[in-house]
Amino acid sequence: MASAPTPRIAGPVDLHMHSNHSDGTESPAEVMRQAHAHGVRTAALTDHDRTTGWDEAAGAAAALGMTLIPGMELSAKHEWRSVHVLGYLFDPLDAALRAETDRIRGDRIGRAERIVRNIGRDYDLLWEHVVEQTTLDATVGRPHIADALIARGIVRDRTEAFDGILHPREGYYEPHYAPDPLTAVRLITRAGGVAIIAHPVTSGRDRMMPVAFIERLIAAGLGGFEIDHRENTAGGKRMLREIAAAHDLIVTGSSDYHGSGKPNLPGENTTSEEMAARLVDRATGTAPRFP
Repeated sequence: MASAPTPRIAGPVDLHMHSNHSDGTESPAEVMRQAHAHGVRTAALTDHDRTTGWDEAAGAAAALGMTLIPGMELSAKHEWRSVHVLGYLFDPLDAALRAETDRIRGDRIGRAERIVRNIGRDYDLLWEHVVEQTTLDATVGRPHIADALIARGIVRDRTEAFDGILHPREGYYEPHYAPDPLTAVRLITRAGGVAIIAHPVTSGRDRMMPVAFIERLIAAGLGGFEIDHRENTAGGKRMLREIAAAHDLIVTGSSDYHGSGKPNLPGENTTSEEMAARLVDRATGTAPRFP
């Protein structure tokens, strides 16, 4: 007897969303409800360096008749640049990938404590104030520090916090561990997933990884680029589309939704159904959660 055909990916498709399991402000279920309310029909939950929200998001998505693409945003660093690598449909139990995310999250906690101590020299801010802004077992990071600064009346919103006190120029910043992008791409790929560089061209050519290094990422298994994103520059998008076309890479678009933490809205940028289907077809680590 012939097997049942694989369900089709339905659009609109938003492949970059965050819950309060990392630095978003809403539960995974609420993220799915907000996505549905904004017309999204296939969504990816991509919390930073963790997969703990997948099951809750999948249950909510199924109840809404949506498809969930399980994912994660893996922290990486190239020279002085922060690089985020979106991983989709990888095996969440892969030992090497889990060890790396455990290391990243562990160092992030220590880094957040150091930042808070630095800020506390000049402002009324304690570690306890920051912990009050976290939920579940979310890894404490700079967005939670920003929320504590807001709650203490020191700044008005996250934008003011990141443009001011949390900006490296203010002297409170502390670095944190992150693997290089080559390692990140290889880990995701070896776990059966598809690696996509998130918002690669946000402001100026100096912020973008050199093309020669991007070519190395492609050779290592990079699946594509998140091009349609509100922070990417027009010139950067054109250049990445040329690279993607030359190598037949996947091109995505998404909101990078964080709830009330950012102005981004679900579905403000989307991925074509064709590209989403290519991503699903390429992955071997885990399956989409169809309704």
